[in-house]
Amino acid sequence: MSTDQRTFRRTVLDLGDAVLRPWDRTLDLPGGTVPALVAAAADPVIARWNPLGTDDPSAAEAYLDRCDTTWAEGRTGAFAITDAADGTLCGNVALFWRDREDGLAMIGYWLLPAARGRGLATRATLAVARWGVETAAARRLELAHAVGNDASCHVAERAGFRYEGTLRSSYRYPGRDYNDEHLHARLADDAW
Repeated sequence: MSTDQRTFRRTVLDLGDAVLRPWDRTLDLPGGTVPALVAAAADPVIARWNPLGTDDPSAAEAYLDRCDTTWAEGRTGAFAITDAADGTLCGNVALFWRDREDGLAMIGYWLLPAARGRGLATRATLAVARWGVETAAARRLELAHAVGNDASCHVAERAGFRYEGTLRSSYRYPGRDYNDEHLHARLADDAW
């Protein structure tokens, strides 16, 4: 498969109670997209496990610029998870190429407090994983999370990402020591 065929193209994914919409400059969240990103970065759980680097308006603007660029290049499919009823931000799920030519992609997610506990991260992760397989021929999807992030481990398992092992000192959050991570994965030909 050519790299051109392995391109993430902007789309909207409807989960019924939530809608996954591409992060970009046109996304218009109630109260504003930039303030929503700044508020998300301030959540203690997100700050601990998924530091966004959108702590101030200029950093949030830079994040949106990166999303515009990576969507345009087909390298990343980054989605805002929004409430279907009122459009408010619930979270994020993103799929990006680790090795585009080989079809190896990585997925990640976070949820705001009001959206936690109802299976939304699992459903969004599964929807984006399936989308990556069906539209861009991803053959292997990996999900890594810090050891100790039990909620993320449960999401991975419920979304069918099998635990494959612990990666020692594999990821360093800005300003912190290296963390061990659990590696989970699903293959395109796994049962969906």
